[in-house]
Amino acid sequence: MKILIAPDSYKGNMSAPMVCAIIEEGILRAHPEAQVQKLPLADGGEGTARAITLAAGGQFVKVSLQGPLGDPHSAEFGLIRQGKTAVLDLASASGLELVPREKLDPLRASSYGTGELIKAALDRGAQELLIGIGGSATNEGGLGLISALGFRVLDAAGEPVGQGGQALERIASVDSSGADPRLRSVRIRVACDVTNPLLGDRGASAVFGPQKGADPGMVKKLDAGLARLAQAWIKAGLAQDVEQPGDGAAGGVGAALRICLGATMESGALLVMGAAGFFEQLPGTGLVITGEGRTDGQTLGSGKLCAVVARESRKAQVPVALLSGALAGDLSEIMGAFDYALSISNGEPSLDQMLEQGPRNLGLAAENLVRALLLGQKLTSKGV
Repeated sequence: MKILIAPDSYKGNMSAPMVCAIIEEGILRAHPEAQVQKLPLADGGEGTARAITLAAGGQFVKVSLQGPLGDPHSAEFGLIRQGKTAVLDLASASGLELVPREKLDPLRASSYGTGELIKAALDRGAQELLIGIGGSATNEGGLGLISALGFRVLDAAGEPVGQGGQALERIASVDSSGADPRLRSVRIRVACDVTNPLLGDRGASAVFGPQKGADPGMVKKLDAGLARLAQAWIKAGLAQDVEQPGDGAAGGVGAALRICLGATMESGALLVMGAAGFFEQLPGTGLVITGEGRTDGQTLGSGKLCAVVARESRKAQVPVALLSGALAGDLSEIMGAFDYALSISNGEPSLDQMLEQGPRNLGLAAENLVRALLLGQKLTSKGV
């Protein structure tokens, strides 16, 4: 029996590589002869660069840069395909998880460090960039990112406006003459499943701003500021609109990457799965096991990793099992998307205890899944 383990992380509890190791241990306890292939995945958020780089046998490069609130920070990117492709996570440089909840402030948070990460990848000779932009702490339209790459965002007096969402209201123009010339020749692919535009009721500020610390007044201020940035891009001849799907991703970083860097938006899950070699692993596989921290309607409706793994596995006529931290919402939809779906929770009375017991419960669930498969094979052989 060949089993492919292809999970996301269980956010706040277990990384995708850790999930793979625990599931493998459970499988081998039940069936020591099983052939197990581990493929930790992500869908554009935290862990994307590490998942792709490890799967591709690449190397990691550490970079000193500016964190989302301006503090010194270090992050890494991966180099794969003989160093020709760099794989980056916005979350590692400008991510929500880098800021304590009590310090979340989209008026201050900047994507400058992500621009520094891109520049470091160009310095290493990368000809292609794969960028995951999930999990940002920012809502400034990529203002910091493009500033780090040589764009000048100016006020009415021709002075730089500074960084963070608070600087948006002062924007009068964008000067791209000093942009890093290497950006014209590098191919940039963005892993993004968000389809929101930059502005309005479905835009970056209204939909995602509150997650980053924005109150209702701040949301209006940030949306108005992003509108000023959009007009400056249009005035500079860089853009015609900011209504493209994904422009509102990562607080508007999606728009900045498309408009200023010529990036293309792709399904985060499919981009990671393709780069990590998922489709090459499917032939000859008897079962795919995937997993995540919580599975609900968003998993199925927003193209989250586990749903895409299930869809693509079924296309290849390979059964797929889901081991989730929790199942919620319309369970009939979830059961329809997977051949087997199970919450690994064992009745713990609190979330803290569920998290504490998560590794143990995950291993037990994997072991029991394989035991059930072996039991089915025995019953079938006996004609039951």
